[in-house]
Amino acid sequence: MGSGNLIQTLQAASLIDEYNVWTFPVLLGQGKRLFSAAAKPSALRLVRSQVSTSGVVMSTYVPDGDVRPGSFLSTEPSQKELARRKKMANEAW
Repeated sequence: MGSGNLIQTLQAASLIDEYNVWTFPVLLGQGKRLFSAAAKPSALRLVRSQVSTSGVVMSTYVPDGDVRPGSFLSTEPSQKELARRKKMANEAW
């Protein structure tokens, strides 16, 4: 079994405690997928992040349950958004 298959098997069985992802600042156009298309979608939570002097972003994620659609949106508008809405309302008249 190759390392890719092992990772997919562990991920499918929820046996991975943390993911260490290194993002290199290059575009190659192609690459090998870490997870197959059959991998179970799951949410991850960023717990650490560091940028090297060469620009490599080293991030550590932990499993965070099921994917929550729309969870990236704030439930309440920011103060800046409220001010923008007020300005737009005043300009409409």
